[in-house]
Amino acid sequence: MVFARMLQLLVSVWLLSGLPAGCEGETHLVITPQSAVVEMWTIFTATCKIINTVKITADDLYWKLADITVPEEQYVRINNTTLNVTVFIQSEKREWLICLPKEDLPYNIRTDHKYMQGILLTKGYRLEKPENLSCIAVQEGTQIAERLKCSWEARGRHTTDVRPTYTLFVSYGEKIINTSVDTNSATVSFDTYPNFMSLDIWVEAHNNLGKVESEHLIKWAGEFVKPNPPSNVTAISEKNFTKALLIKWKHSLINLQIYLKYQIRFCQQRSNTWTDVPLADTSGNINSFRLQNLQPDTVYVTQVRCIEKGYWSDWSANSTEKTPEDRPTSKPDLWMTMAEVGTNERRIELICKDPVFSNGKIKSYRLLIKTQSYVRNETLEKETILGNGSSSQKAVTLLKTMPLHDQEQVEVHITAINSVGESPKALLVIPPRNKVFLPVKGLKAWSHDNKLMVKWDPPKRAPVSYVVQWHDGKMIDWQREGRNTTNTSIRGSLKPFVCYNILVNPIYKLEKIGQPAYVQAYLKEGEPLEGPTVKPTGDPGKHEADLVWEPIPLARRQGFITNYKIHYTSATKTYEPITVPANTTSYTLKNLSSNTQYDVWVEISTISGSKQGSKHSFTTLKYGPGEIEGIVVGVSLGFLFVVVMTMLVCFYKKDVIKEKCWPQIPNPGESTIGSWSPDYPLKTEMPKENCLSDISVLDVDMCDAKCVFEEDKASLPKKDKYLSEEHSSGIGGSSCMSSPRQSVSDSDEGGDMGDTTASTVQYSSVVASSGYKGQTPNSLPKQAIFSRSESTQPLLDSEENPDMSTHEGSRQSQRFLRQSHFAHSKGATVSDALNQEMEQQEFLEFAPLEEDNEQASSADGQSADWVPASSYMPQLGGYRPQ
Repeated sequence: MVFARMLQLLVSVWLLSGLPAGCEGETHLVITPQSAVVEMWTIFTATCKIINTVKITADDLYWKLADITVPEEQYVRINNTTLNVTVFIQSEKREWLICLPKEDLPYNIRTDHKYMQGILLTKGYRLEKPENLSCIAVQEGTQIAERLKCSWEARGRHTTDVRPTYTLFVSYGEKIINTSVDTNSATVSFDTYPNFMSLDIWVEAHNNLGKVESEHLIKWAGEFVKPNPPSNVTAISEKNFTKALLIKWKHSLINLQIYLKYQIRFCQQRSNTWTDVPLADTSGNINSFRLQNLQPDTVYVTQVRCIEKGYWSDWSANSTEKTPEDRPTSKPDLWMTMAEVGTNERRIELICKDPVFSNGKIKSYRLLIKTQSYVRNETLEKETILGNGSSSQKAVTLLKTMPLHDQEQVEVHITAINSVGESPKALLVIPPRNKVFLPVKGLKAWSHDNKLMVKWDPPKRAPVSYVVQWHDGKMIDWQREGRNTTNTSIRGSLKPFVCYNILVNPIYKLEKIGQPAYVQAYLKEGEPLEGPTVKPTGDPGKHEADLVWEPIPLARRQGFITNYKIHYTSATKTYEPITVPANTTSYTLKNLSSNTQYDVWVEISTISGSKQGSKHSFTTLKYGPGEIEGIVVGVSLGFLFVVVMTMLVCFYKKDVIKEKCWPQIPNPGESTIGSWSPDYPLKTEMPKENCLSDISVLDVDMCDAKCVFEEDKASLPKKDKYLSEEHSSGIGGSSCMSSPRQSVSDSDEGGDMGDTTASTVQYSSVVASSGYKGQTPNSLPKQAIFSRSESTQPLLDSEENPDMSTHEGSRQSQRFLRQSHFAHSKGATVSDALNQEMEQQEFLEFAPLEEDNEQASSADGQSADWVPASSYMPQLGGYRPQ
């Protein structure tokens, strides 16, 4: 390291000593080297020397790289006038490296351009030699072109300021031709293409940092030639050669001194698998070849290409031809499907596919059926019924449908016939049901790498082969597997989102079919296309509802159902969904609110997604089953109990009810009130013993009576309602069946008395005279007596309207009777008078008040001292016959 440093210093000194003399008068600083192209990721050293001045020394200088001051640690002071700097090149951009005086020097020195010097650093990468040099000469017309095109790979990195230049050299004989380019390919031209000469070719790359040369490519000129493909390639079919095609073509180069080799390849139409003919069979300079071991009645596509020594030509255009027909060389693929049609009977469908090597179009089948009861031999025209567009196998043909008894065995022999001949015979034996041949075990199917894989365990008895059958409800197909196979992939073109039913049948000796094993699988699962439709079964209950839904069609599921979710909501609440298994199609919602509307729907799910069905609304009952009947029965029993109790009360309390609802009413026909008249004295009748229980007797003096009468008179209204014509008979009020009338015994003390007499007609006995008269019957002259009772019976017309003379008399009597029935005598109490009167009275005699006595009393009453005496005796004991 020290030696390298010293070497750099010596070079710098030598460069400075060799500066031209003209530079000394123009500047005081000189930098070496004057210009530089430096390599990336290296160390660069520059030297700054002071000349023609003693004002500054090396200690007064410093370095800047692209406006960045270089640290003093990178400086080396050689002497008093020379300063070196070392920098590391790491940026690809061009930069100035400047030497200038420090900032602490006088201004005139710092600003003088003679004290500033710099160099521009251009950066680049060291070159690497080009690799993979190759050249080619193409055919133009019938000859090789005079141009040779070469290309190579440029190695290493390049900057924009330092880019490489490439020169292509070609040497043949004593000539060297070259061409320069800045790309990685170039073309050189010859006067004539040197077919039989050796060519030496190389590439030289160079830039400001140096140059490098590639490896030399030395070959014969023919090894660089690429001819055109053969023309007019034709395939010819020959009738006697059913397995061969004759291929012919024309040479592309017309030069007898150039020998070309050819290569042929072929494949069946619509196939991408090509078969190459060995080069040893086509190495000569030929123009035809016969392809052999082909399949009869098969379309083949043929291509040819050629080569001299260097490059293969492109493949020629396709030549297509069909080989002739031949008789079938393989057996038809015979199979069957079975279905139960009744007790002890099966329905068999015989189906088959054309032989793999049919070698022509199959026109018919010859079928031989053997059972225990008959042998049938028939020829069937080929008719494809069950299409199988999704299979890579042949189309499926329905041969025959036949019934077969469970205890019967059938043997089916079949051959396929084309226009040339008949195929080998195929056999299928369907054993009776009671002879069971063991099925396979543990059948599984799953999807893997866009294929449907099937795996099983062999039965205890080893079969000779297996038949793997699959169908989706519309098509059916099958494939055969060897006896040692226990897993395989279905070789049909299966569709995603389709459910396939897969059956594996073991085939035993003599082509006897074993029992099938069954499984379902999807090539790819997706989310369902629709959701189930839910509906209640019957009417919803009060707190529950039975739901049922139909599974969606198999074609709409697109996968195996994992579960169902039942969603339901009301107007005020959303409930948690209920998850039920995939095999469930009904459910009972419980703990619902009564008289509430619910929306319910079912969501179906697979492993790839889910789909919700349509909503259904229902309303729960307000009353549960039996509640209304219970209410009706309870109300009916209660009503019956009330009726029975009412009848019992009426039965045991009939007398009380009769008395309250239908009181005893006197017979008006027996009334004697119609005979109340001064002209018809009443018959004296002894009162009953109990009629005097409520009688009160008042003794009033004449003077006291007069005073009381005057007071009572003053309290009466101007219009005396007791003296109206309505009461002219002397009877108080009317009954409850007529308009209310005021009784003669009523007082003006309050409304209560008036209300009482409004519903009761009282009959009373009133005796009027010029003085007080007792109630004791005597032999005095007949006095006017007014009779009254407690009866509520309406009065008769004869009682309501007596003759006018009697009416007038009673009016005069009422006037005095109203004002005297509450008066009492001076010096005696009411009770004393009543007791005295009851002791003296033995019977009560009623008599009408005569008119002449009333007139006489009125004449006598003109005196101011006259006060009429009155007597009132209510009959509270009931109706008294008159």
